[in-house]
Amino acid sequence: MAGVWIFAENHERILELLNIGRQLAMKMETRVCVLICHKPERSEEYIRRGADEVLVLPPLAANQPLDAYIPVIAEESKKADPDIILISATSRGKDLAARIAARLNAGLCSGCMALKFDEESKTLIMERLAYGGAAVQKVTCTTRPVMATIPPKIFEPALPEEGRQGQIRELPASSPSAVQVLEIKLKERGTKDITEAKVVVSVGRGIDKKEDLALSRQLAEALGGEIACTRPISGELHWLPEELCIGLSGVQVKPDLYLGIGVSGQVQHVTGIRNAKVIAAVNKDKNAPIFKVADFGIVGDLYDVVPKLIAELKK
Repeated sequence: MAGVWIFAENHERILELLNIGRQLAMKMETRVCVLICHKPERSEEYIRRGADEVLVLPPLAANQPLDAYIPVIAEESKKADPDIILISATSRGKDLAARIAARLNAGLCSGCMALKFDEESKTLIMERLAYGGAAVQKVTCTTRPVMATIPPKIFEPALPEEGRQGQIRELPASSPSAVQVLEIKLKERGTKDITEAKVVVSVGRGIDKKEDLALSRQLAEALGGEIACTRPISGELHWLPEELCIGLSGVQVKPDLYLGIGVSGQVQHVTGIRNAKVIAAVNKDKNAPIFKVADFGIVGDLYDVVPKLIAELKK
């Protein structure tokens, strides 16, 4: 076996993939290899956190896109013949994974939420959500390498282990890409990134009017968290920006505490909060689906409950 390869664009996602990569490698009795495209000085840290080998990709010119790494990774993969390639499912990561899979004629499981190596059949079983999050699909791949994209924050960062040894190798540059980046325009954000928030207060259709969002903002501030919403609030009513929408068509969050205010808990929204450590909810409908996934719930009118919560928190 040639090992488990992982690739991500940033440091945090690499550490997350190292966690699951190391777990799989131990069961498969093989090695973990990390491909990095930035800060080669962090190679030793990746080795301490589980990598047996670090492959340093060649630096990109100022006008070269990340796509320039596709032929480098594909060619090295053909030589080394890895068992598994895991890539972080960022926007660019998903694009790279699909194009690398095409070059390798390999199968790719996108949006993989869980991975398990079956020691009896010697196959990798991958799980991802299906039917809008209403079901879990189990996928196996008959081609080699097996490829999967992993959404951010599915796994905890790998912990360091002192005394680990590994190899560091620089990969040669490939021929220049015909594609050039002429200009980069950053998307302006009027809000904070809720995927990094430790506490998320999400509002749903239980809110009567836009002005009442101030109540939820006060609660979020009292908890030291950020406000978010369901699809109807951002997509239909346009009371909050799209980047604050949680769910299948929005973002996935993994806070220490998620608190739903007037959120019914449809499966499309619950898909985005399934990795929250604690889920709490306030809804006047005792049969609301959100209570089926909540660790704590209050059945009551949010306009009565939320002011009381804010008052208690301020104490």
